[in-house]
Amino acid sequence: MQNNVHPFKTILFGFAFSPSLKVNVLETARIAHYFNAKLILLHVGERSEDKSTKINEILNEIEHKDLSIDIQWKKGKPYDVILEACDSQHIDLLILGALQHENMLQFYVGSIARKLTRKVCCSVLLLIKPSAVRVPCKNIVVNGLDAPDTPLAITDAFYVAKALGAQQLTIVEEILQREIHVTVEDDRSLKKANLVKEQLTHREESRVRKLIADLPKALTSKVKVKTQSIFGQRGYSIGHYAEVVRADLLIMNAPTKTGLLDRIFPHDLEHILSDLPTDLLIIRR
Repeated sequence: MQNNVHPFKTILFGFAFSPSLKVNVLETARIAHYFNAKLILLHVGERSEDKSTKINEILNEIEHKDLSIDIQWKKGKPYDVILEACDSQHIDLLILGALQHENMLQFYVGSIARKLTRKVCCSVLLLIKPSAVRVPCKNIVVNGLDAPDTPLAITDAFYVAKALGAQQLTIVEEILQREIHVTVEDDRSLKKANLVKEQLTHREESRVRKLIADLPKALTSKVKVKTQSIFGQRGYSIGHYAEVVRADLLIMNAPTKTGLLDRIFPHDLEHILSDLPTDLLIIRR
């Protein structure tokens, strides 16, 4: 469904009548406008006059009046209905709200949203700080992991940066500590370990620069690009980095498989989902 020119043509937002409904709808509509996308608002539950009136009152307050919006009402279990809608309506981007732990500056993904994040056929955007008034997106961090889907994630990251007017895109290459293959015991082994780190950093930066060089100049020319190699546990390291640099958006590859081994050895993404550092966009073909 996706293409590299407009990867997000149809956006789905599953809404509930919660206190955050208005701010979530205003933020989602704004994103749909910047992505030049059709927006589908889906409520899993009974339709009523009161509910219809409330959602229409909110839509009257959106900034961009020419936006194509379709409101849908479906019965069933939220997980099943949204999963089926993403597939049958060829959704490119599912937007979900994340929740904040009570009295803690820590955001987490609820059970239904977490299941959808793993299973849907499209990309997923998790919002932790939706705003009624636009807060400019300035700094985007994207995973530069050496993996088959990384070129797609980086391409879409450039598209998002351009669409949102972001000033900087940082591509982070996470390198596992075990790749160093040196046990630091004295000054000599420390120097050797540092040399290996420099070599690994150079290797990763060269790989990423080649990926960028292969992209259309129209996509990359107006965005300041930075590459950053970090050593540590994948998922946790990039999440911590995004938090430290105060990124407005973190972009990651989707998990490739979800089976028994993923439950025993959690995917990189699980570290981020348990404590979201910022809005998270998960790219899936």
